[in-house]
Amino acid sequence: MKKTAAFVLSLLLAAGAAAQQYQGQPPIRGVVDTTSRPTDRQGKGVFQFNEDGVYFSNEFDGARLNSIQRTGPLEYTIAITPENEPINMSPWYAFQVWSKAPAEISVKLVYPEKARHRYTPQLSSDGLQWKPLVEERITEEDKANTEGGATARPKSVTLRLQADTKPLWVSGQELHTSRRVFGWIDDIARKHKLTVSEIGKSTGGRPLKLLTLGNKSGKKAILVISRQHPPEVTGYFAMQSFVETLAADTKLAQRFRKDWTVYVVPLMNPDGVDGGFWRHNVGGIDLNRDWSDFNQPETRAVRDFLKQRAADGGKFYFGIDFHSTWDDIYYTLDPKFKGNMPGLVPEWLEKIQQAIPHYKPVIQPSDRLEPTTVSRNYFLKEHGMEAIVFEIGDNTPRDLITEKGKVGATELMKLILSKSAP
Repeated sequence: MKKTAAFVLSLLLAAGAAAQQYQGQPPIRGVVDTTSRPTDRQGKGVFQFNEDGVYFSNEFDGARLNSIQRTGPLEYTIAITPENEPINMSPWYAFQVWSKAPAEISVKLVYPEKARHRYTPQLSSDGLQWKPLVEERITEEDKANTEGGATARPKSVTLRLQADTKPLWVSGQELHTSRRVFGWIDDIARKHKLTVSEIGKSTGGRPLKLLTLGNKSGKKAILVISRQHPPEVTGYFAMQSFVETLAADTKLAQRFRKDWTVYVVPLMNPDGVDGGFWRHNVGGIDLNRDWSDFNQPETRAVRDFLKQRAADGGKFYFGIDFHSTWDDIYYTLDPKFKGNMPGLVPEWLEKIQQAIPHYKPVIQPSDRLEPTTVSRNYFLKEHGMEAIVFEIGDNTPRDLITEKGKVGATELMKLILSKSAP
């Protein structure tokens, strides 16, 4: 019998009831300098260890392997460094490995002094289907003596991998590069006869694609964005499920789309994703700190689109920015800040919790609206959107992520329709 997402979640909660729940990052104070800074482009190539008949590669989009050395027979150490610093602790890694003959190899991942290991290794034989490396094959090293959050993570890990003649993909999370994301956009657009357009170019010249659902001539709209931070794949998965539910042929979705327009930017940072970056864009900036000064073309493209839509008579009621972090957490704004549909976000989160048994994520409201700095604050201040940063845990079960996206979209449509009824 197939286990439901709610059942899986209840088991996880029971098993980890004593674990400390992640309480989120501290609030951002003041404007962050988002003037472009240099980024380090990793050297690409195949790294050959002929004495072992083992080979590594970072010659693919999304790869991150900065240097590698042999430390013993079938033993290797890979250095993973960021695109620039300062940067948060989200070391992304992705590489391929193969050998002339089947062999078990040892691969140690090391990071800069202040960084810690974050992502559980995912394995794939084709770059499309993935499964996590079992815990028994992961040895954590230099682990801090603390509980919960980033500081509890190890400074390095050693992976025991089975190499073979066919390349094995090893990655911090499932690889969803710009090519794959754009493929999903085209597929959903073709299936549901949706509109795909381009609202600008990234720093590196890649397209910033906009997916449009619903009433194209309508005035009432919501906005969805994702992947400002390259490695945050679980947030992207939730966004996919969320958007697919809004685009579905259900009676509820059809009713919603009759009067409402949904605008989606699924990939805000295509350069960072394809470059295997930890956090930033090619301009060396965290895009979710650039919603005040708009020094980066990616945030400017969304700003300009929203301004144009507003000038054309459009009115936005809801904005959601999908991310990933250590555990599920939702960054909201204090209800004292009133937008175009007051009370929408807290009511919506309550509906989600009611719809998914045993589910109670951390909700962290901010009592500061200015400076805008992050997307959520800009959405509300400039366009009256009831806004939220919707964070999904790195290791949240994938079927539960799909469930949360589906439930979230369903409850949002019902709530908005009830609030906007004549």
